[in-house]
Amino acid sequence: MHGYHPWAEDAEIYLPGVEKILNQQLFPVGAAFFESHARLTLFPNLLAALIKITHLPLETVLFAVHAISIFLLLLACWELSGRCFPDAKARWAGVALIAALLTLPVAGTALYLMDQYVNPRNLSAFAVIFAIDRVVGRKYLQAFLFFALAAAIHPFMSVFALFYSMVFVFLRLRAVGLAHFALLLPFGITFDAPTKAYHEAALLHPFHYLLRWQWYEWLGIVGPLAILWWFSRLARSRKWQNLDLLCRALIPYAVVATAAALALSIPARWESLARLQPMRSLYILYLLLVLFGGGFLAEYVLKNRVWRWLMLFVPLCAGMFLAQRALFPASAHIEWPGSAPRNPWVRTFLWIREHTPVNAVFALDPSYMNIDGEDANGFRAAAQRSRLADAGKDSGAVSMFPPLAEQWLRQVHAAAGWKQFRTADFQRLREAYGVDWLVIEQPGAGGVDCPYRNSVVLVCRNPAR
Repeated sequence: MHGYHPWAEDAEIYLPGVEKILNQQLFPVGAAFFESHARLTLFPNLLAALIKITHLPLETVLFAVHAISIFLLLLACWELSGRCFPDAKARWAGVALIAALLTLPVAGTALYLMDQYVNPRNLSAFAVIFAIDRVVGRKYLQAFLFFALAAAIHPFMSVFALFYSMVFVFLRLRAVGLAHFALLLPFGITFDAPTKAYHEAALLHPFHYLLRWQWYEWLGIVGPLAILWWFSRLARSRKWQNLDLLCRALIPYAVVATAAALALSIPARWESLARLQPMRSLYILYLLLVLFGGGFLAEYVLKNRVWRWLMLFVPLCAGMFLAQRALFPASAHIEWPGSAPRNPWVRTFLWIREHTPVNAVFALDPSYMNIDGEDANGFRAAAQRSRLADAGKDSGAVSMFPPLAEQWLRQVHAAAGWKQFRTADFQRLREAYGVDWLVIEQPGAGGVDCPYRNSVVLVCRNPAR
């Protein structure tokens, strides 16, 4: 239903770290744009270890890990819903609704409940839900271990889950005053005033700044809070204490995150603090909202009527499938390991992997991931070659790691106006950054030798003067 696209979107940030561990000769240029993330997580080490142990190709391991991560998230949701609903049909409906809505966008945060490719957030999702489940069950040692696992893979997700769990525990103890201290977690960070280069990168990521959200994205904050308040009242009327507390704890959790996001969006000096991304705490809220919503639907609407389940899930699943096909129109819906890619850009990137030196440095349009038909596939992740910084994913690295800003801005500006480049412009990139290969859209540019071409792009050698 949701598809699978191993090289898409944030795979461009996370997979090169895995590939670099497997082959230290890769990425002699530009590695800082993905290694800054890689140093904060065990994700690349874990995947690289699996590949070395199993002796399976990278693509096969990625597909297997993606499938396992979906199973573990649904299992964690099944466990947690069992502490909330006494009826099995409510548990099934909650987990089924999660499965149907895995690619549901989370308000204006640029997140899905689960991405269509392997990344640290997908692997940490099941751990944080299991951790919350163990907190509800008062199994705090097990909860700590799951929090530690989540922190090793995705530090932000573990912090958000810990914050929410502490609010839940204090509400359960009726220690409302102490809950105020929990709301202060975990915020203390030193920062400098943003540079011009950092500001330019920040403008490319408006979802980090709450005041730049569209009005309908704000509804993605207010609407769920009203629904959770209603769910809490329903749970209290049925004497489902765990569910009541879980819903009530989500409200101050979201309110504090929203207040923090507003505070960071107002003073220009605090722009670099956006890397704390407080609104991404909505990820846990949306996941639980969908899980609880499915349970309540089973209790009050679906019940034991098969036709009602079909009336809900068949159109819902069809709609999610069509939305994913529209999002990746030039690619196969499921890009199976070992299959020939349908997308011409991915075919190009894989040709580059097989036919160019590992130390090659490429240049291509800085906004290539936004070109129609490219389907947001990452060059570094698929081609396993160095390239100049782009305006998309590398600006995301800059937003998290400001010291990269000046280097990023110089390289992006050097390739500005890419579609009008001619031989002298390409040669300038060679002299400044060692660019010896080019990826150019059809019909190409004169004066360059192109050993590979398809209907959309060419791979060309960058001539020396």
